[in-house]
Formats: sequence, structure tokens, C-alpha cells
Amino acid sequence: MTDQLARAWRGTRLGVFFTTAGFCLGFCALAVFDLGALSNWVDAGSSLVARGFGLYWQILLPAIFLIALAIALSPAGKIRLGGRDTPEFPYFQWSAMIACTLLGAGGVFWAAAEPLAHFLTPPPNADVSASAEAAVDVALAQSFLHWGFPAWASLGALSAILLMYYEQAKGLPLAPRTLLYPVLGRKLTVGPLGGVADTFALIGVIAGTVGPIGFLGLQVSAGLSNLFGFPEGLPTQIGVIIALASIYITSALTGLSRGIQILSRFNIILTGLLLVFILAAGPTGFIIRHFLSGMAHYLLNFFPIALQRDGAGLFGESGWLNGWTLFFWAWFIGYGPMMAIFIARISRGRSIRSIILTLSVVAPLATHFWFTILGGSGLAFELAEPGSVSGAFEGFDLPAALLAITQSLPLALPVSILFLILTTVFVATTGDSMTFAISSALSKEGEPSGGMRAFWGLVMAAMAIVLVSAGNGGGAVGKLQQFIVITGAPVSLMLLPSLWDAPRIALKLMRETQS
Repeated sequence: MTDQLARAWRGTRLGVFFTTAGFCLGFCALAVFDLGALSNWVDAGSSLVARGFGLYWQILLPAIFLIALAIALSPAGKIRLGGRDTPEFPYFQWSAMIACTLLGAGGVFWAAAEPLAHFLTPPPNADVSASAEAAVDVALAQSFLHWGFPAWASLGALSAILLMYYEQAKGLPLAPRTLLYPVLGRKLTVGPLGGVADTFALIGVIAGTVGPIGFLGLQVSAGLSNLFGFPEGLPTQIGVIIALASIYITSALTGLSRGIQILSRFNIILTGLLLVFILAAGPTGFIIRHFLSGMAHYLLNFFPIALQRDGAGLFGESGWLNGWTLFFWAWFIGYGPMMAIFIARISRGRSIRSIILTLSVVAPLATHFWFTILGGSGLAFELAEPGSVSGAFEGFDLPAALLAITQSLPLALPVSILFLILTTVFVATTGDSMTFAISSALSKEGEPSGGMRAFWGLVMAAMAIVLVSAGNGGGAVGKLQQFIVITGAPVSLMLLPSLWDAPRIALKLMRETQS
């Protein structure tokens, strides 16, 4: 046992490990002892970053999507990566792992709540009246932007190509630092500067994952209280987090070929069944009509919506952008390097075209349809009976909005229970895959050990419990989730080299294939 621990330590990037663990400990300690100071610090930092990087992010993400799409549609798109002639995983399992990893709780709670929020308070420059049917397409289009093509593309459409190529061609690790190789070269990439890059990426993804874990405790606790009268307090919230952690840690210990595939397959099947049920039992015509018209509005107004600055100019302040577009896109950016690691690991033998189109087109379209089915149903119910959903949503209560929608459907109780189960397994899938990606980034070579995966799974669960306990109403969890806006600044710089290096790699591989 001692020898195994010694080998594990020797195989770990200790500098990055201790820096990342130190951040986790320090953030939790400050939340417990002085939440007010932590809140002020995070608010000031996220506001500063949003002003300085907001316009850059609004250009970066669409650029990643458009360049990736051009590569996918070029002759280079047929080239297979990862040193295999055939994919390691079947398409359904592979695409399910990608989709379920990212959506998490957002795939359910935000799908219900975000279209309603934009319907009740239309975005800036939207020439529609609040709560009117004309606001439906505007609300859906704004939600599509936040969870759509540019956001998904930032998760690895270009960066996964870099990681897979440099792992094979240069022997570089599947770690965030490798994304900087085109700028830094080998010496600096594998040195301390690369360690700094890894640390920022790890902190970003931990913030982005612990937040949903903690919020799941709060949201499922609220759902159990609403449905069954459970006490909506700390013991229930902690119990939900412990149950969730036991699922994703057990799954992580079984490896990529078993646990995460099982969770992802379960999620996709349950999502499909609920989708069909709502489409059949809910406002079918409304959903289909507004999915098409909402998509049309989104595509025809893509650049005005994506680039609108709400009067902020180049580096001005925009409360609306900070709370919506920049928050969500910073969240995706924060996940970017670690999701690229995960995608690179499970995509060996896949073509460039398959990776890009599945990640940047197929997954977003499925997300748009899911948002329209769930959130669109809520809008239909709200139009038919004003206050039926918005009343529950008052105070930005995400779980109440979801339950108001599900309880307006036939078989309200079992459907509501299934949605709580779906949300839990979505977050478990995210926790499982991100513990793998974190452990991979910390490993000097080969697959990360089961012990390392379990350790980081426990760390994230423990952080969620501490922050839920420290913050009244989840305030500390919210601050950690908001912290991802701060980490989005350095992490977004790590994604920048992929804009020119991914096309260069694709062209190089195409020429080698032709010769």
C-alpha cells in the first residue's frame, strides 16, 4: 500500500496539486469565517473581468465556432485523430457522454427558467413587450445564444484537436498547458508557466462543478419539500449532496468504459422519454411552432444578439451582460480546457468532422430543442394563465419554476420525480467526467489512478457541503459559481492559440494524407 501511494505521489504534478487544493481550502475557509468579505471580493473581481474581457469573449466564442465549422466542412474534416483507425466508443455512447457531461443541472433548471426570465424581462434592444407572445421567440433566441453553437464550440471544437495532435506528435500531456504549446514551445509549456496554466484551468472547472453540486442540494431539497413535505433544511441538502457524490465517485472508480457510459446512457434515455411525453401531453403545436420561429430569429439575428453590448462600449459596465451572456459564456470558457481533455480522451479514432459537428452543431441543436420543450411549455402555460409559472418563479426560484411547469402536465407527481432524478444524474455525470479530467491534468503520465479520481470527487462534494452550510440560501455556493467569471480571464487566453493553430494542424494533416 505504501509503495502504491509513493508511486501515486511520484506520478502527480505536486506543484499544481497543492496550489489547486490550497485554493479550495482557502475559498471554503473565507466563506465560513467572512462571507461578506468573500462576496465583496468576488463581486469586484468578476465586474472588473467582465469589463476588461467581455467584448473579447463575445468575439472569441463565435470565432471558435465559425473557424471550427470551416475546418469540419473542408477536406481536412475526414482525418481521424488519436492514433486509431476506428473509434473507441460507439457514436451513441460517445455523444451521450459529451452531452451529459456539460449540461448538468443547467440542462434542466435553466431550461425551465431562462426562457421565462427573458420572457418576463426582455433582453436589451429587444423591441417587444414583456409577457407578450411576441416575446416568446426573443426569449428562446436569447437562451439559444447562451447555450448554443459558440458556447458548445468553446468546449473543444478546436482545442481538442490541438490536444490530440500534440499528444501523438510531440508526446505532450493531455493537460491545459498543452494548449499553450503553439505560443510557448516545449520548454515553457512543460515548465512552471505551464503549471500556472493548469492551475487556473483546474480552479475554473472546480468552481464550475462544485457550484452545480451545491445548488443541486438546494434545488432537490426544495423539490422534495414541495412534493413530499420534506424539511427544506441543511440536513436534507447535505443528504442530497452525499447521495450525489456516492453516485459519481462510484462511477469514476469504474472507469470511462463503464460508469460514465451507464450514467450517460441512462440520462439520454430518460431525457428522450420525458421529451416525448411533454411533446405529446403538453402544448405540442406551440412547442414546434416556436422552436422553428425561435431558431429563425436566433440565426437571422445571430451577430446582433451575440455582439450587443447594452451600451457598455469597449470596456464599460453592463449589469445585464454580466448577469447573463458573460456569466454563461465565462462558465463555458472555464470548462473549456478540461472538457477538451475529456473529449480528446474519449474521441480517439474519431474524425475531425465528427468531433466538431457533434460538439458544435448536434449538441447545441438538441439543447435548443430541449429548452423549447421544457421552457417553451412554461411560456405556453404562462400565456394561457398569467402567474401560473411566473408566480412560482418570483425571486428567481429555479426549482419552483421547474415544478410549476411539471405540475401543469398530466401525471404531475411522477413526472416531477423523474425530473429530479434526471437532474441528479446529469450532475453526477458532470462530476464523474470532471474528476477524470482533473486527475488527468494532474497526472504525469498514463491514465489517472482511481484513488486520485475519488480524492477530487470527495473534495468537490466536501466543498459543496461546506459552502451550502456557510452561505445563507446558497450564497457561498453562488459566489463560487460567480468566481468562474474571474477564472474565465486567464483560461480564455489559453483558448486563443487554437484559433490559428487548429487550422494549421488540419492543413498539415491533410497534406500529409494526400502525399
